[in-house]
Amino acid sequence: MLTELLQGTDAGGFLIIQDSASYSGRHLLKSFINAALHREEAVHVLGFEVSEEELKDGLIGASIHRLHFHNAYTDPLGWTHNPAFTVHQFCSEGVTQLVKQTSQSKPATLVIDSLSWILRHVGPPAVCKTLQQLRKGGAVRAIIGLLHADMHQRGTVGSVCHMATSVITVAPGMKGDEAVAKITKRSKSGKVMQDEEIFSFKEDFTVVVQNRPSQLGLKQTETEERETDPTANLTFNLRLSDTEREAKEKLALPFVFSKEKKTALLHSGRGSGRILYEPDANDDYDQEDPDDDLDV
Repeated sequence: MLTELLQGTDAGGFLIIQDSASYSGRHLLKSFINAALHREEAVHVLGFEVSEEELKDGLIGASIHRLHFHNAYTDPLGWTHNPAFTVHQFCSEGVTQLVKQTSQSKPATLVIDSLSWILRHVGPPAVCKTLQQLRKGGAVRAIIGLLHADMHQRGTVGSVCHMATSVITVAPGMKGDEAVAKITKRSKSGKVMQDEEIFSFKEDFTVVVQNRPSQLGLKQTETEERETDPTANLTFNLRLSDTEREAKEKLALPFVFSKEKKTALLHSGRGSGRILYEPDANDDYDQEDPDDDLDV
């Protein structure tokens, strides 16, 4: 699946490369930049973490002129008088204007290096709103962002990754030159595909996918997964047979009124509900008020 993603991100796609302090995802980010340049796409990089020289190191070829680096590394917070690009300019209008100034007629690929730098100074709701507007604006064909997961809370990482159409989480492999990529891809129909692959790099940042670390291979799960049965592994039976279920339905409970009993109580016949009393000869009946002595 990693090779498939390198061959091209769908229009309106948003890919996140998620790394940590144990393994950097910048080499894989360069691989995606290199692949986009080979497809003759214009690539715009918002560079916050490394300089232009460091980013272009190893990216050689005739297509390098289609790589446009917007320098947010020198002065990311705008402390000087003439900053090239600052974190406060990360909005839909600012990025769209920046891309259209130097881009070709067709939409470009936007690379953000990195989303973590922006999230440190801009709230997650504003970042997610800008990313969503850029995806639907038309000036940007696809977005590729690097995210350092261990720098943020889980809620922040989850909010940003929830917007992505593909998430690649990289980790170190068993060997020194190998790495493991855990890939999650969401299709437009809602289907989620997951894969795990071992890969390495050539000198020109070409990705070489070697094999899968387990026999699980590709796992496809629908958004509406079938829930597991909580009664599957019990030592006693909680299910009823057809005969037991039929007997249960026929059982008349003493505290439940039947239809006939309800009708008899609600629609009483003539003369029902009366109390008939016949005085007895020995009844002590006094016409006087028995509470006269209580009057004050």
